Amino acid sequence: MQGYIVGDRILFWHRRDLRLHDNLGLAAAWGRSPQVTGVFCLDPALLEGKGIAPARVTYMVGCLAKLQDRYAEIGGELLILQGNPDTQLPMLAQAVNATAVYWNRDVEPYSRERDRGVAAALKAQNIEIKTQFWDQLLHAPGDVITGAGAPYTVYGPFWRNWQRQTKAAPAETPTALVGLSPEETAQAATAGVIPLPTAPDLGFVWENPLPLAPGEAAALERLEDFCSDDRQIGDYDTQRNFPEHIGTSGLSAALKFGAIGIRTVWLATVVAGDRSPSDEVRQGIQTWRQELAWREFYQHVLYFFPELADGPYRAHWKNFPWVNAPDQFQAWCQGRTGYPLVDAAMRQLNQTGWMHNRCRMVVASFLTKDLIIDWRWGEQYFMETLVDGDLAANNGGWQWSASSGMDPKPLRIFNPTSQAKKFDPDAAYIRQWLPELRHLDTADLVTGQISAAAGDRAGYPQPIVDHKKQQALFKEMYKTQKG
Repeated sequence: MQGYIVGDRILFWHRRDLRLHDNLGLAAAWGRSPQVTGVFCLDPALLEGKGIAPARVTYMVGCLAKLQDRYAEIGGELLILQGNPDTQLPMLAQAVNATAVYWNRDVEPYSRERDRGVAAALKAQNIEIKTQFWDQLLHAPGDVITGAGAPYTVYGPFWRNWQRQTKAAPAETPTALVGLSPEETAQAATAGVIPLPTAPDLGFVWENPLPLAPGEAAALERLEDFCSDDRQIGDYDTQRNFPEHIGTSGLSAALKFGAIGIRTVWLATVVAGDRSPSDEVRQGIQTWRQELAWREFYQHVLYFFPELADGPYRAHWKNFPWVNAPDQFQAWCQGRTGYPLVDAAMRQLNQTGWMHNRCRMVVASFLTKDLIIDWRWGEQYFMETLVDGDLAANNGGWQWSASSGMDPKPLRIFNPTSQAKKFDPDAAYIRQWLPELRHLDTADLVTGQISAAAGDRAGYPQPIVDHKKQQALFKEMYKTQKG
């Protein structure tokens, strides 16, 4: 505790870092003083309007409850505020006589604008701020750049540069805090501190199980299970594209909300490679690391090109003549397109708040290239349903699938039938999510060529479009638009 000053009360503002372990900003605050108080602000700008998933809010609130418990275990507290952070945080800081407020940085356009407002309000009250911490990334924006000093716009060279750079070790975890005195607690209550509400209290009801239990402990346990079992991380390269199998880590929601630290995740891959240095395990680890790099690539891209949050990267897509048929969009949302793999994936999303990544690409390609519906419709629907919905990753993935993003080979069209043949050859995934079709032969399920006779379809719809015809139409529209 070198440099500790008696009375040096610090607020640590949690946002997408809902944990104590391996938290850069929190570790820095604790290194300055044990009198650290956590705070989380329920920001109406992020909880109202479009694009808010009940599953995601439920997971977030669960993480906050677990985090409150973790603070209590080491003598501290996590305070909950509700309202605009630029007014609520300064009010609380004044009430508890905080000398400084620490927080980790974010890449999203709204978050950056919000943080500038909060910083200005705190500085106006002569309260110190410390915000230089890039906790959610292994490498900060600007650390992985081209030889010309520009941000990368293509993943391949970004990955090659990113993987060569040294990765930091996990940050120190606070082990003991000095909590608020009874007087300070009373003062905090006058500054808008509230009990942690439930998700239904906030207007969000999610009654199905979450794909990952909320909180730091559950995320660490999932990481340990994935990386310590060679049948999981070792098979990742070969199994990750088959939606029937649990071939992925399942940590996407934890990474979105920071229930686990990215340096902890990286260290787990190092330990796994040292423990089982077989070629298969090394390949699985390398492929998973590439996915971690994709996550960082999209965050760096959003940081340097914030306009991507509202529109396409490629100029010729800004006025693309989308068909945008509302009835077809609703059929896609409901898993009623007549294409079994597409519909199975959409029903998995609607029922679990999660979708396998291979299927995310398939349904996104179908929406944009078969139904010729604006990718932003699908992007928003995903944000309204995904437990792991993250602006950078979701936007990047949709723009990749729609051909409007930074992919150097933009015109990609996924055939839902060939995708099913390759990645669900036994139709196990399709049968799981389309129970009305379980009685049919595998070949019929994979191809989608289901007889309308004798009730074979059991109410399942005919294909709403012809893939071959729509593919040709889209290619012609793309050629014309590109000029």
